[in-house]
Amino acid sequence: METAETTGPPVPQRRVLAACNLCEAICGLELTIEDRPAGPKVTSIRGNPDDPLSRGHICPKGVALADVYEDPDRLRHPIKRVGRGADAEWVEISWDEALDLTADGLAATINEHGRNALGVYLGNPNAHSLGAQTHGVQMVKGFRTRNKFSASSVDQVPHQFVAWQLFGHQLLIPIADLDRTSYFLVFGANPMASNGSLMTVPDFPNRLRELRQRGGRMVVLDPRRTETAKVADEHHFVRPASDAVVLLSMLHVLFEEDLTTPPVYVEGLESVRLAVADITPEHAAEASGVPAEEIRRITREFAAADGAAAYGRIGLSTQGFGSICQWAIQCLNILTGNFDREGGVLFPEPAVDIVGKAIVGRGHHDVWRSRVRGIPEFAGELPVSVLSEEIETPGEGQVRAVLTVAGNLVLSTPDGRRLAAALSGLDFMAAVDIYLNETTRHADVILPPTTALEREQYDLVFHTFAVRNTARFTPAVFEKAEGAMHDWEIFREIALRTAARLDKKKSMAKALTERVSLSVSPSTLVTTLLLTGRRTTMRALRQHPEGVDLGPLRPTMPERLQTKDKLIHLAPDRIIADLGRLRETIATQRGNAPADGELVLIGRRHQRDNNSWMHNSERLTKGKPRHQLLMHPDDLATHGLTDGTRVRISSRVGEVTTEVRGTDDMMPGVVSLPHGYGHQAPGMRVSRASLVEGVSINDLTDPDRLDISGNAALNGVPVTVSQA
Repeated sequence: METAETTGPPVPQRRVLAACNLCEAICGLELTIEDRPAGPKVTSIRGNPDDPLSRGHICPKGVALADVYEDPDRLRHPIKRVGRGADAEWVEISWDEALDLTADGLAATINEHGRNALGVYLGNPNAHSLGAQTHGVQMVKGFRTRNKFSASSVDQVPHQFVAWQLFGHQLLIPIADLDRTSYFLVFGANPMASNGSLMTVPDFPNRLRELRQRGGRMVVLDPRRTETAKVADEHHFVRPASDAVVLLSMLHVLFEEDLTTPPVYVEGLESVRLAVADITPEHAAEASGVPAEEIRRITREFAAADGAAAYGRIGLSTQGFGSICQWAIQCLNILTGNFDREGGVLFPEPAVDIVGKAIVGRGHHDVWRSRVRGIPEFAGELPVSVLSEEIETPGEGQVRAVLTVAGNLVLSTPDGRRLAAALSGLDFMAAVDIYLNETTRHADVILPPTTALEREQYDLVFHTFAVRNTARFTPAVFEKAEGAMHDWEIFREIALRTAARLDKKKSMAKALTERVSLSVSPSTLVTTLLLTGRRTTMRALRQHPEGVDLGPLRPTMPERLQTKDKLIHLAPDRIIADLGRLRETIATQRGNAPADGELVLIGRRHQRDNNSWMHNSERLTKGKPRHQLLMHPDDLATHGLTDGTRVRISSRVGEVTTEVRGTDDMMPGVVSLPHGYGHQAPGMRVSRASLVEGVSINDLTDPDRLDISGNAALNGVPVTVSQA
C-alpha cells in the first residue's frame, strides 16, 4: 500500500487488529496505521478475515470508526456552561474542576431533596463500552435512586421482560442458530441493515447466502419492504402493531392442527391453547392485512422445517403489544420443537457468562412505580417515557438533577421537544459524552471520555447474544492523549467525589471496598471473570487478538434455565392478562386501523446511520438524502400530494415538516421517518455543513403509548399528513 506522503522518506506503516464497537455485530477489524511525525493516523480499515465470528465482514460504520477519533467537533476537554438560554457560552475547564462541579451538583441535590431527586440516563453506547459495563453500572447503583432510565425502554425491554418470565433471567434470550437453520422467519427486523440486534450476527448477507445454499428459506413480515425483505424468499406486508394477532393466530394453528412438539420441561400448554383458541387466522387477517391462507401455510411450513427459527426485533418491541409479540415468538419456537435445537434457537455459552454467574441481575417487575403516573419499574429502571413528567411535576421525589451518560435522549425518546424543555429547567445537569448535542447542551458540565480506538474492549453483552460462541479482547489501538480520561476513570471519580460530599457518610469499610473495586481496571476484572468460566484466558486472547473460536451453539437445556424449578412456565400471568387489552384494542379500533384521514407512522434505520450520532462523518452522510417521509404512491394521490413536496406531519404531541417520497416499498396507509435525525445546530459545537437534513421522529412519538413492560410504543403512531 502506498503512503499518503508525496515527499521525503517513506512513512512507516503497521497493521493492527481491532474491533468495531459501534453496533451489536462487533466485527473484527484490520487497521493500517502510518506513524507520521505529527502523530499516528489510520489510513485504512477493513474487515479481519481471521475473526471467527465476523469472518471479514465490515459495514460503512466500521470503515468510519477513525472518523470519530479524528472528528474536530469531538470534545477533548471538559467544558462548562456559563449563562443560560441564548446568552450561554461554553468554556474549557480542567478535569478537577469538572469532576468537582459534577460532584457538587449531584451531592447538593441529594442532600437537599433526597436520592430520588437525581435522575440517571444511560444511552445505547454504554452497552458497547467495557468501562461502562464494569464501572458505570456500579456508579449508578451507588446513587440508589429509583429514577434510573436507559435506552432499553425505547428499544428492547419486551425481550428482557419475556426472558425473565419464561427462562428466569432477563438476558437469557434464545438466539437463532442461523448457520444451521433451514427456515428463518423474521418479524419487524432488518438484519441486512443492522447485522442483527439482540442477535449478534455479523456478515448476515453471506450467512443468508449460505442458508440458501443449504436449501433454506427466509420469510419476512414487515409494513415496509426493508433491505431484508427485498432479499427474502417471501415478504408480506403487515399493519403496524398487528403482529401480535398474526403470531397468536399461528399458535392457534399449531394447536388446531396438532403440530406441537414441545420439550418435557415446559408447563402451561393448556393455558396457552385456551388463550389463543379464539384468535384464528381469519381474525388475524382482518386486523393485519396478511391473508389467512398465508398465515396457515407459513405456520405449517415452519412446523415441518428441519430446523426453524422465528425472530422479531425493533418493529415488534417498540409497539403497544411488544411483550405479547416477543412471548408469541418464543412460544412459536418452543411449541414446534425448535427451542434448544440445532438449526432452531439456542442459548450461547460465552466465555464470561453474565447470566449464569449472576453478573447481571435476573430482573424484577413492579417493585416500585413512577411518582406521577404510577408506571412499574422493570429490572430497576423506569420507562424513559415518564422522565419529562418526573422533572416537571413538583412534590417530594421530583427529579431536580440529571446525569446522562452517552445518550441523546432528546432525539431518541418520545416527545423530545417536551423533554428538552424539561431538561432546560433542571437545578443541575451533567453529561458524560464526547459531543455537545441536542441533549448535552442543557448540561452545566460535559465530561468527554476517550473513544473506541483509545481504550481496551471486551464485549460482555454481545457474546451473550452471538450466533456462534467466540471470545475476543481488543487492546487500545492508540494511547490516550495526555490529560484525557477513560470512561471508567470518570465514573470512579464521580462516584467517590460525590460520596465524599453526601451528608450521610457510608461506613468506612464499605467506602474502602467501593474505592478498591472502582479502582481496578476493566481488563483486570475481565481477566478474573474469564477464570470463572474456564473456556479461555486473557493470555490466550492477547495471543489471538483476532478472537478465539469456542464453537457453534449447542443444546444446554434444561440445565441452563434460571427458573427455580428448571421448568419453562409458558403462560405467565402478566402476559395472559394483557391479552384482554389486545382483544379490546382490536375490537374498538378495527385492528389498530387509524381514523379517517389518518396514517400510521413507523420508524426506520439505515446501515450508514448509528442512531442519533456519527452524522458528523462525511463518508456516512454523503450520497442520496435519506431523511424523507416515505409514503405509498396511492396515499400520495389520496392526500393530494406529489413526490418531493414538503409536508406537515402531525400527531397528538407535535408536528414536523419535511419532504415526502413516494415508494411502493411502503404498505398503503403506513408512512415512515428515520430515527435519530433532527439535529439542531444553534449553540452546539458542530459544523452546520456536516449535519444531515431531516426532522426528529420523536417529536411525534407519544410518551403515553406504552407496552405492559414499559417500553415506548414508537411504532404505530397515528398521524395526519398534509402539504406544508
